[in-house]
Amino acid sequence: MSDDTPPEPDRAPGAPHPREATRVLGQDQAVGDFLASARAGRLHHAWLLTGPRGTGKATLAWAIAHWLLAGSPEDSLDIDPELPVARRIRALSEPRLHLVRRPVDEKTGRLRSEITVDEIRKLQGFFHMSAAEGGSRVAIIDAADEMNPAAANALLKQLEEPPAQATLLLVAHQPGRLLPTIRSRCRELRLQPLGAEDMADILQDLGIGGDAEKLAALAGGSVGEAVRLAGQDGLAAYQKIVDLFSRHPRIDRPSAAALAEQAAGRASAEGDPFDLIVTLLDRFLTRAARAGLLGAPLPEAARGEAEVLTRLAPDQRAAQQWAAAQAELSARARRARAVNLDPAALVMDMLIGLANQPA
Repeated sequence: MSDDTPPEPDRAPGAPHPREATRVLGQDQAVGDFLASARAGRLHHAWLLTGPRGTGKATLAWAIAHWLLAGSPEDSLDIDPELPVARRIRALSEPRLHLVRRPVDEKTGRLRSEITVDEIRKLQGFFHMSAAEGGSRVAIIDAADEMNPAAANALLKQLEEPPAQATLLLVAHQPGRLLPTIRSRCRELRLQPLGAEDMADILQDLGIGGDAEKLAALAGGSVGEAVRLAGQDGLAAYQKIVDLFSRHPRIDRPSAAALAEQAAGRASAEGDPFDLIVTLLDRFLTRAARAGLLGAPLPEAARGEAEVLTRLAPDQRAAQQWAAAQAELSARARRARAVNLDPAALVMDMLIGLANQPA
């Protein structure tokens, strides 16, 4: 993305926008539920797409939008990219489709942290202006759990009096943050973490093939997370973490310091280095806790990982200790973000603390 291209908050760093996808992989249950409703003539006016980040919620929302606007067959959400409506949707020039997402602050040029009430008012205007044209109209809100209270209340009024022949598609990573009255007026489609095979297929489609198996193991069924890890060279950073813990309880301080300095790097379009390192540490501790309960996870996400995890967490007692360490690390990271602590010092302190964790 060039420097003068407006940022897209609904696009994972390093990945194509979900509107570019031509198929939905690994979510047969959700796709089947939607198509069954269509065949039965019970298409709801509002759909809430939920599930972990990176599992295809936005991809499914855009596929449904294509389906509704292109008059697609009842047995598939696959998209013919050469259809005129598909081209217009990719160019965000389809007049029957409206996208609501976090706007850019005109004063700072940066994305706002919330979807504002003004964005929902634009949605209201879209429905009123397009009503005279007839036919289906679709609006996508991504992500609905990013609405501020005023925006949420304005949307609720839309849901209470839905426009004719209009469909609202709400993407929500944390549906519990939505008003219960909003959730109750939507039909939910729950997406599940993707399996390793589906993950590998999607990553191949995105041109990320060589490390697909390791990325899938580390990303927890989230394509978005796998793309982020690939874009930030996350597998190499995770290998450094595994190598550090291979000597536990001893710690190679120069290597630990280098990892901490990496966390202090400048954030870019590909992501935040501090968030990457903390996420990978969190993932390592989670996998260590799992190893104590179920055995080392396979496939390995780094060379020698299974051996390290088996030694660190040989039993349930050790699993509980690493799970507690993971919870503490997550809490410290949240506090650090809130008060803007020095990333390098914080990560170094975390690594020293984990080195003192009993084996």
